[in-house]
Amino acid sequence: MENELILRSGAKIKQMESAEAAERKYLTRHTLSQMHLMPTGDPVAYDVSPSGDIIYYFDPSRVSEAPPETWYFPNARRESMTLPSGSIIERMSIKNAATRGYYTESRLKNMHYEVIEEPVAYTYKADKSILYFYDKKTAKRLPLMCVQCGKAIRYKKKLCEACYEKEMEIKRAEGNAYRASFFNMDRAKVLFFDLELTGFYDRDEILSITIVDGFGNMIMDTLVKPVRIKSWKKTEKIHGIYPSMVENAPTMDELIPELIRIFDGAENVIAYGVSTDYSHIKYIYTDAAERENFHKKIRCCANEFVRYAHENRPDIVHASLTDAMSCFEIEWEGVAHSSIADTLGCRKVWEALFPNYYKN
Repeated sequence: MENELILRSGAKIKQMESAEAAERKYLTRHTLSQMHLMPTGDPVAYDVSPSGDIIYYFDPSRVSEAPPETWYFPNARRESMTLPSGSIIERMSIKNAATRGYYTESRLKNMHYEVIEEPVAYTYKADKSILYFYDKKTAKRLPLMCVQCGKAIRYKKKLCEACYEKEMEIKRAEGNAYRASFFNMDRAKVLFFDLELTGFYDRDEILSITIVDGFGNMIMDTLVKPVRIKSWKKTEKIHGIYPSMVENAPTMDELIPELIRIFDGAENVIAYGVSTDYSHIKYIYTDAAERENFHKKIRCCANEFVRYAHENRPDIVHASLTDAMSCFEIEWEGVAHSSIADTLGCRKVWEALFPNYYKN
């Protein structure tokens, strides 16, 4: 037999006659049930019963003891039935079936599964008719339908491709209109900044600060001497700042008065991926109200680029500053990943996103 079946896990198993399965010591569900065992892995082979149902075979090395409540009933009489394929299945309660992951065909259908294996257990309804249980693990997962139209298979965001594109068309129009708005900002009062740090955590310290205004004028560009951390080998190869380079640089405490003066005069303060930079620069303010006022001025260029890319360039899967500059065909000025190059790059990306941001 050369037939194969692809399981939900993606594994492929071959069709196998019962004699070969017995020779390999593979176990059927009935045998597992008799031994109070349950499979812990995928089936390793299958066969098709005369009625067309799938019969799975399991590797005895990949089983575990079934929960006692599914088989131990000291005062209960065990009942079983033989299926047309010859498999024997046992009667069990709905609760015990659910413990094993067995459900009725109608329940599985509501869960978007299609039954392909023969029943693995059964019980009786109130009218004495038989109710079969099937294993969810070996049922076929059906494609989910669009939550909006309910007529086509989901594509993205629980929507089919047509509904998703229609929704994106609306969002794209709204986003493009927002980015094309006239904000009438004063170039001199819009600041762009970037920091380079000793590491990636809150405990790390600032090594350099660059600030430019909307005209591209350099407001501040300085190295900073950390006071606690003496080496930063994990990041020095990224930004190119070595301990010897900051030995004679000012400390943050020395720069704070000038930084406060600069930022207090700004209307907007923009950075690319602002959360990390803000979490370090905010400590120039000791008063909570002043810190909150500073936070209100902060704008994140990365967030705006992510929205633009989602609406207009779904082919872009990453949103680093390098990706944003490449998207708008912007060339680097200086050495990439230095605070000055990142600040100048951020300014150009922001102005590409918002062409009418400044006053004429």
